[in-house]
Amino acid sequence: MLEIQKLSKTFFPGTVNERKALQGINLTLNDGDFVTVIGSNGAGKSTLLNMIGGRLRPDTGSVSTDGRNVTKIPEHRRARWVGRVFQDPMAGTAPHLSVEENLSVAAGRTRLRSLQPGVSRKDRAWFVKELASLELGLENRLKAEVGLLSGGQRQALSLLMATMTHPSILLLDEHTAALDPQRAALVSGLTGAIVERDKLTTLMVTHNMEQALQLGNRLIMMHEGRIILEVTEERKAQMTVKDLLGEFDKLKGVVLSDATLLQ
Repeated sequence: MLEIQKLSKTFFPGTVNERKALQGINLTLNDGDFVTVIGSNGAGKSTLLNMIGGRLRPDTGSVSTDGRNVTKIPEHRRARWVGRVFQDPMAGTAPHLSVEENLSVAAGRTRLRSLQPGVSRKDRAWFVKELASLELGLENRLKAEVGLLSGGQRQALSLLMATMTHPSILLLDEHTAALDPQRAALVSGLTGAIVERDKLTTLMVTHNMEQALQLGNRLIMMHEGRIILEVTEERKAQMTVKDLLGEFDKLKGVVLSDATLLQ
């Protein structure tokens, strides 16, 4: 469970560059909720994820996971229960380490440190099983340097690394935006399958309206640091991209083209 209460953040306060990135955000995700987040550029979407992940601290408000207030806990400590996949396929992995070494690092987030070998026989069997589920042939490339993989393969590996320890919260920050349409569709499909299989509580930021409607059981729309629309599972199943754009127009009194919102 994720609970956000009265979360606010202002960058460069008191200067000509002052920007209110978040303004009193309240949001609750129950166990297994998959919420997609859309909004125009500068709406505060990535700032919200950075607050949950611990990269930024709020000016006011709190972040709690599973009933535990984590607002002041740093990012590296939250990594034990928060998984994250970034937009850049290069960001979530170590390019000069092998596939199995990257997976070993990810698995180690929830383990006590020991003098055991970096990759045990048991771990290797686990990695092969998990990689096989991606259906990309990576189970046969355990020793390959990750930097040699394609963008789609690397992002699929990042997704697996973020989810293999069953985190309390999974954060997806436009994780298909840097991929070509075919690989984006592949990673998007894997995302839906893994989240559904493991019942992961997930928050996904995206500029792809179709993806926002296809994935998840809830949707929120942000603008200027506020949540301006929340869509339930039942309503979401009946909505189209045109409906979403119409809601934005109605709520903000502005005319946004499809290209503007998706840029």
